[in-house]
Amino acid sequence: MTPTPRDKAAGQSGNRRDMLYKVRLDGVFEGPMDLLIHLIRKNEVDIYDIPIALITDQYLAYLEWMQAMNVDLAGDFLIMAATLAQIKSKMLLPVHEGEVEGEDEDPRAAITGPLLEYLHMKSAAELLSERDLLGHETFARKSDTDSYLQEEDDEIIKVGLFELIDAFQRILANVTPEEKVELSADTISVKDKISEMVDILEEKGSVTFDELFSSAADRSEIIVTFLALLEMVKLCLVRITQHVQTGIIRLFYQ
Repeated sequence: MTPTPRDKAAGQSGNRRDMLYKVRLDGVFEGPMDLLIHLIRKNEVDIYDIPIALITDQYLAYLEWMQAMNVDLAGDFLIMAATLAQIKSKMLLPVHEGEVEGEDEDPRAAITGPLLEYLHMKSAAELLSERDLLGHETFARKSDTDSYLQEEDDEIIKVGLFELIDAFQRILANVTPEEKVELSADTISVKDKISEMVDILEEKGSVTFDELFSSAADRSEIIVTFLALLEMVKLCLVRITQHVQTGIIRLFYQ
């Protein structure tokens, strides 16, 4: 028997007693390079002139926040954090008398080059991913399934992990701070929240990101909803897009 979405969700998000619930990225979401690109775009800075101190501090803040939310980070994120910290240290070193500032290679070149190469590879991969692979070197035409959702001048983009985090932080900022929430299997059920969200999406087809969070929800429920959403993305239960003009994030059941 073919497992249903709920079966897959239950199998991967079942109760785990005596331990905190963790969402494991497992290579499904973006990696450390994507976080750097997100921060560069968010701060609207030149990739050739990265304000390394600012970007490093924000990068570390994202890692700290994800760990606080029980998102299990891959080792690559920590390696990048160490690299940024090292570059930041070099940039802060004083220029001694007799030395010409900028005479040696810019320490930021250690990440600028790889970032540019990664952006080129990612751009090529996104172009290919927009077309369904039918066979060896054979692609289908792009689907117009979602064309009814947008006007002629509208632009819809795919949403990544860090855009979701930004949206979630805005919602969490409006909730009264409470003591640290222990997300144990005895007090919280991500599996039940996934089932609830699947029911909503089956009925409506799509919902906005904000609609997932009840105005009466407390901090723990909001966090569980976000963790459940990450699991649903991992299980390919939802597709997430953002309307560029309005910034509205929408989830589609798939």
